[in-house]
Amino acid sequence: MNSINRRSVLLAGLGAAGVGALAACTSGSGSGSDKGLVNPSGSAVAAADKKRTSTGRQHKLTLTSAPAMIDLGGGVMPKTWAFDGRTPGKEVRLSVGDTLVAELSNQLPNKTTTSIHWHGIALRNDMDGVPPATQTAVRAGSTFTYRFIADAPGTYFFHPHIGVQLDRGLYAPLIVEDPKETLDYDDEWVVLLDDWVDGVTGTPDEVFAELKHGMGGMGMGASPSSGGTDGHDMGDMGGMDMGGDSASPSPTASASSGGMSMKFMLMGAESDLLGGDAGDVKYPHHLINGRVATDPDVYTGKPGKKVRLRIINAGSDTAYRVALGGHRLTITHTDGFPVQHQEVDALLVGMGERYDVLVTLDDGVFPLVALAEGKNANGLALVRTGSGSKPSATVRPKELDGMIMTASQLRAADDVRLKSAKTDVTHQIKLTGGMTKYNWAINGTPFDMNDPEASPILIEEGQRVRLDFVNDSDMWHPMHLHGHTYQLGASGPRKDTVIVLPKKKLSVFFDADNPGQWMLHCHNAYHGEAGMMTNVAYQA
Repeated sequence: MNSINRRSVLLAGLGAAGVGALAACTSGSGSGSDKGLVNPSGSAVAAADKKRTSTGRQHKLTLTSAPAMIDLGGGVMPKTWAFDGRTPGKEVRLSVGDTLVAELSNQLPNKTTTSIHWHGIALRNDMDGVPPATQTAVRAGSTFTYRFIADAPGTYFFHPHIGVQLDRGLYAPLIVEDPKETLDYDDEWVVLLDDWVDGVTGTPDEVFAELKHGMGGMGMGASPSSGGTDGHDMGDMGGMDMGGDSASPSPTASASSGGMSMKFMLMGAESDLLGGDAGDVKYPHHLINGRVATDPDVYTGKPGKKVRLRIINAGSDTAYRVALGGHRLTITHTDGFPVQHQEVDALLVGMGERYDVLVTLDDGVFPLVALAEGKNANGLALVRTGSGSKPSATVRPKELDGMIMTASQLRAADDVRLKSAKTDVTHQIKLTGGMTKYNWAINGTPFDMNDPEASPILIEEGQRVRLDFVNDSDMWHPMHLHGHTYQLGASGPRKDTVIVLPKKKLSVFFDADNPGQWMLHCHNAYHGEAGMMTNVAYQA
């Protein structure tokens, strides 16, 4: 499954492709002043916001976070948390320069707090949705209104930024349209990818509780030849359940060792594209647009029509290799920003990443497959333009093993490439930790959400900033930076989330033009919650 043919532009650029940043924010209480940091609600944030180009139009909506039983198809009806009773939540679409006014109503049980992070949007800091750094968490039974100008077109999404709530059903696409769009196409289809556990084999909180024990306490007895446990290279796990799309492992069937349950931890997930260990979590289902592979979402179109796919990975622990059987894909954007067009057979999409592609439809029925990289499972949707039988849920089109372009091989479109400038400050962002102790961190220090200003990465407004992601761990990390879009190297794509491969270094550049305190973190929900997060904070 992981063999890549010679046409693949394999690991040449992948070493560079690889890191995202999560920046922690200051408490909304005004604590930014005592450490000389810009306050999320301070005058510098307000001044920057005044410079944003606004249409004056407002797009108002209410989003209710509440328990829901949702229908994933194929008789799978889990209880989860969702926006307005559906997963994915209803698409939000507005034009560039419009102001989004979104009231979040928290109806979650057991006094559970929540928030909304508008992933990829460079908005004003106090609307970024990261409690306690940029706002107070929204208490159960109360509301909070997010109000911001969306001044950059692109494909985005939104989700909570508390605990591991990302791995429930609380997410939806956010599309900011450009009225001056020059891209020529007939239709578009938003494609949301997700790995699903909630209400099927357990909850994300139960997953995290198991992972936090690490593998050191599991008495797995890894032999020296197996490479130890830091990167979970456990050798042959003797046919351990790898969590396909149909059979859900029961609690009693879980392998246990020394009293430690292995209900959720995935062993033996390996991917050459990801540099080894592919993921931590055993997911019973992989979804496309909220549907399981045995009962897929269907896009109906006409042969010869050109369609724009907006592909969003809303998953928590899974990179997806995406291909449309019988077709090639032309990459036009990544993370909302245009790139020089590239024709490929398949895409590798890490958690939090988005890609826009164009495809000219052939005549028939075709599988859109999201292969769960290294996990021997997949999500499936169908494109139907004519007659033909439905492919099997486990179909593997040959395009999955064709040319795969990674972010480091793309080039920013001329009009969005950063102007050349000398670097004012360079910060090393060392990605540390491993599976043995599950001690994921940045620069060896796990982030403390109770003290988000403890050890910030300091920058100043107006600086050209360089971040050197140095992955010291045995696992890949999709690194996401809030409030900014960075450029990979001198001419690579503009992104806010990028895959950093194990034992590799990746340099990114951005202009410090959006004051505040911003999370930089791994978008693996469990790595971020364990501590692989830091605060990129502007000095006042």
